[in-house]
Amino acid sequence: MPLPIPAPASSGHTSRTTVPLYWCRYGEPGAPQLLVLHGGPGASHDYLLPQMLELAKRHELIFYDQRGGGRSRTDDPAPITWRTHVADLDAVIAELALEPPAIVGYSWGGLLALLHAIERAAHGAILPAALALIDPAPLTRQYRGEFEAEFARRQTGPHIQEMRADLAASGLRERDPGAHRQRAFELSVAGYFADPREARDLTPFRVVGRVQQSVWESLGDYDLVDALGGVKVPALFVHGREDPIPLASSERGARAMDAPLVVLERCGHVPYVEQPAALFAALDGFLAARGTVRR
Repeated sequence: MPLPIPAPASSGHTSRTTVPLYWCRYGEPGAPQLLVLHGGPGASHDYLLPQMLELAKRHELIFYDQRGGGRSRTDDPAPITWRTHVADLDAVIAELALEPPAIVGYSWGGLLALLHAIERAAHGAILPAALALIDPAPLTRQYRGEFEAEFARRQTGPHIQEMRADLAASGLRERDPGAHRQRAFELSVAGYFADPREARDLTPFRVVGRVQQSVWESLGDYDLVDALGGVKVPALFVHGREDPIPLASSERGARAMDAPLVVLERCGHVPYVEQPAALFAALDGFLAARGTVRR
C-alpha cells in the first residue's frame, strides 16, 4: 500500500494564471525555499510524496500541479504546450513571491526547468538561483526515442511479465479490488526501476494523455543541448545509472552547463525510492554550497 502523505502547511490556487493552478507548501515558513516541479507532463505533484518531503527538513517546499493534471485539470480544449507550461511557471514564481527561485525539477519537471531558464536567458530576464535536476527528461528528440524504446522493452520483458502473471493468478482482484488496482499501477511503472521488484508502496498517479501528447508534439524535433550553453545558472544533474532515459542525455546537459553530474548506482528513474540516501546527500551538498540550506 502507498505510504501516508501528511497534509500541507498551506495550499490554494493561483489567481494570475488563465487557469487556476493548485499549489501547496510543506516545511517550516522562513526556511530556504525550493520550488519542486513534478514530472509528466499531464501528471501531478502527489506521486513525489512522501519521499521528497525529506527536503522539507531543511527547506520550505512549494509544489504545484501543472496545467492539465491533478488539481489543475481544465476543460479548456486549447492545446497545452511547453510554452504554456513555461508561462505558467513564470506566473507561479511571481504570484508566490519566489523570485529568483531555487528549483528542483524531476523528470519532465527537470526539462521544464531548463526550458524556462533557456527562455529567461534569451530575454535577459532574471535567472533561477539554482537548478537541481533529478533524472531530467531527454534533452533531445533522439534521446526521447531511445528512452521510449528502452521502457517498452523493459515493460514487455520476462521479469515484469512474470509479475503480471503472478498478479493475475493471485485472485487479488476479487479479494481486494483496491489492492489489485494499486499493484497494477506499480507494475505499469516497474520498467522505470533498476530492479522492477522495488516498484512497491508507490503513490499512484494518473497522466492525462491529451496533455502529455500536446506538450511533446509542441516540442517537435527538439534539441536543447546547445541552448543550455547560454544558461549561466548553478546547476546539478543527478541521474540513475539504469534509468531508461539515456545517461548520455544528462552527461551532455551537464557539460553544456559546466555543471556537476552525480550518477547513482543501482538506480533507475526513481531515485527518491531506489536510492534516497544518495539522492538527498547529493542535493543537500549542492544546495548548501548555494546557500539554500538552513544549517
